[in-house]
Amino acid sequence: MAITLKISNAFSYPLFDIAATRRMEVRAQADLPAHTLMQRAGLATARLTLALAPHAQHIWIACGPGNNGGDGFEAALQLRKLGKNVSLTWTELGHDTAGSTHQQPPDALASRLRALAAGLLISPEPPATFDFVIDALLGIGGTLSTDRPGTQLITQWLNRMHNSEAPVLCIDLPTGLNADTGASLYPTPSHGIRHTLSLLTLKPGLFTADGRDAAGQVWLNDLSVAAQEDILICAWLQGADCATGLARQNHAHASHKGSFGDVAVLGGAPGMVGAAVLAARASLHAGAGRVFVALLGDAPDSTLSADMTQPELMYRHPAALDVKQQVLVCGCGGGHAVQAHLPALLTDASRAVFDADALNAIATNPSLQELLMARQSYHHATVLTPHPLEAARLLHCSTHDVQSNRLRAAQQLADRFGCVVVLKGSGSLITAPGRIALINHSGNALLASPGTGDVLAGMIGALLATGLPARTAAARAVFMHGHLADRWAGIGFGNRRPEGLTASALARRASA
Repeated sequence: MAITLKISNAFSYPLFDIAATRRMEVRAQADLPAHTLMQRAGLATARLTLALAPHAQHIWIACGPGNNGGDGFEAALQLRKLGKNVSLTWTELGHDTAGSTHQQPPDALASRLRALAAGLLISPEPPATFDFVIDALLGIGGTLSTDRPGTQLITQWLNRMHNSEAPVLCIDLPTGLNADTGASLYPTPSHGIRHTLSLLTLKPGLFTADGRDAAGQVWLNDLSVAAQEDILICAWLQGADCATGLARQNHAHASHKGSFGDVAVLGGAPGMVGAAVLAARASLHAGAGRVFVALLGDAPDSTLSADMTQPELMYRHPAALDVKQQVLVCGCGGGHAVQAHLPALLTDASRAVFDADALNAIATNPSLQELLMARQSYHHATVLTPHPLEAARLLHCSTHDVQSNRLRAAQQLADRFGCVVVLKGSGSLITAPGRIALINHSGNALLASPGTGDVLAGMIGALLATGLPARTAAARAVFMHGHLADRWAGIGFGNRRPEGLTASALARRASA
């Protein structure tokens, strides 16, 4: 029997979309005795249930009409054999008798009949009390819609699960979550312990958009089905094994500050100076050799000549920057003032990170878009770091369009502008033309605070300055950015656990 793996961000994993998973399933079913995969799925679910809740006295298993429900019936059978008190509900019971074959897939029917033969009863309503629940309602092929039979009952049962204090284990996928996009048709729960046992493959939707909240801790059981080389990976879940290597590691002892590259930060219009300063500090702490800061505007706060809390930063007039030699980080707090500088910067900067107001200016100006697209022909390294609203502006669509399929939106941006794109948010995406997308597996809600995006832009700039390729620099910086937040939320730094995370504190830890 295959081992169930706990998915953490220590390692990277291949992700497969619905179509690829279906092909693997069909091939495996053709090679194995009938009903084998569902029996393996049920046993894996039962074993994980015992591991997660060994002392659970009453387990509720909510089964849907298809094969996901069949997995639930099979799990109920296994748990009953192990002496557990199991309550079964089935969405089709109200439409049919417990022993009928009405419209149920063959494997699911076989598992239901096996469960009934073992003495399990199917109840029309959830039990009054339970201390563990298994969501076997809808899998990768299921959808919630107002005209779908059973949707109202499914919604009622999901409400019952999410409003209880009992831990939830979802079989293969949380009900209502799109396996490809991570968009959920049902509001994600705001509290409670959640687990998802992904079967056969890991799906991208578990790790981006609504997926991380809906799925909770993800586990994988491949059902002893070997990987098939001709079935394509749709993305990689990026872990620490391919994203480590910040700051000044493995450099020669005789290195000097010029060995680590120069970063020039252009931004900080009046009232937004802090954004540029945060990006600059992050670049410095992430390993850049020298960091120059050029603030925009004529107000007193844009004429800083030194930062007494970070005196290593060197302030310059925008015209004094040498962006042909320096890595440019542009747009952090740039306001409308940044637009006038963009034509020259897009043309001259050989390595650049465009963030925030630089992206907003490009989105509204076709001439700037042409200059951005032309950078690829000059082999200039370019990283765009939009959040969903900025991505929507660049794609001339709505934020909902972006969030409903983040993988597609990020790849469209990368292909359209010929550059590396970091689409920020839950499960940040790193895409590039002709490359498999990466979904970042570090980070948490502590990063949803002002200035953390500026810190990320500065960290990417620092890694570009060390000579890393744009995609590698972006991927490593995104992972470490999230990893710092994970450490802050977990054990903290040192012996004292911090209560909150600010962007300035994050910038100071950029090399940790």
